Amino acid sequence: MTASISESWTRIENWLAEHAPSTFAALAPPADPADIAAVERLIGRPLLRPLVTSLLRHDGLLDRRCSLLPGSYRLLSARETAAEWQLLAGFYDKRTADEEGEELDYDFMKIGSSRVLYGQPQLIPIARESGGGHLVLDHRPEIDRGRVHEAEATAGVVRGSHEAWASLPVLMEAIATSVETNQPLYDYTPTVDEEQRLHWDFTPMHARSMH
Repeated sequence: MTASISESWTRIENWLAEHAPSTFAALAPPADPADIAAVERLIGRPLLRPLVTSLLRHDGLLDRRCSLLPGSYRLLSARETAAEWQLLAGFYDKRTADEEGEELDYDFMKIGSSRVLYGQPQLIPIARESGGGHLVLDHRPEIDRGRVHEAEATAGVVRGSHEAWASLPVLMEAIATSVETNQPLYDYTPTVDEEQRLHWDFTPMHARSMH
């Protein structure tokens, strides 16, 4: 059974406090519920409960040099989520999706290019990396609801096959286990840099299997 967001946050906080105090210090205080409500008004739907719970624990990361998620993604605050959503939604061409068929809005496993979903209004950005890529939480009512995807301007939306992407609670539990055990999380291994910040080293699985 997957641990709750709150349980995973406690494990992550405890580990960061002991091993990566700079990242621990960068954890923002809880989000203002008014900011969360403003996001929901903007996007026109309630945020999924795990995301709300996470924001009420930590409203993103205060230091842009710190990342918590594999791939050097920095969790966004509620206000940043609203701003990034507006940015991404501006790229979304609803006419393209309509012309290609309604199913494109729901199952991009069958689509030749996932770029049609880039900026899809129901894919809510929750984290960002310095290169401009995002992690988005799927709020669509069917198929992948609650799943985490990677989104990047040229590649479009990438549906990760690793089980860690199944939901935000699953991802946070996987992060907690990875840092506690120092075991890789798919292609990333947790390390701590000289400034006592959590960092994820990229080591493809096939490369590890050769050693």
